[in-house]
Amino acid sequence: MSCCHAALEVATEEKLDENAERLGVIFREELTKFATTNELVTLVRGKGLLNAVVINDTEDSDTAWNICLQLRDNGLLAKPTHGNIIRFAPPLVMNEEQLRDCIGIIKKTITEYKNK
Repeated sequence: MSCCHAALEVATEEKLDENAERLGVIFREELTKFATTNELVTLVRGKGLLNAVVINDTEDSDTAWNICLQLRDNGLLAKPTHGNIIRFAPPLVMNEEQLRDCIGIIKKTITEYKNK
């Protein structure tokens, strides 16, 4: 069996697609609620575990980059894109407890950044 077939078999057996969909819904719901109380976040979007947070700033800004640096310092890696979007792409094997820890880090970091 090739490594590609083995990887697909694991993904199917462990229902990683269902896990990603379920956790993605939790991610978007939690951060969308957070956005209603924090004017720095204008939109949360995504599918499955591939998600993005749109920051209330221009595409020319370095806000997303600076928030990503703070996220890193707080223990979470994310990728800025343009000047006002932060992408999140966690591993498909992530569980709900780990996801909620990440959501907590994101909320804490954005709140700290906003209060600077």
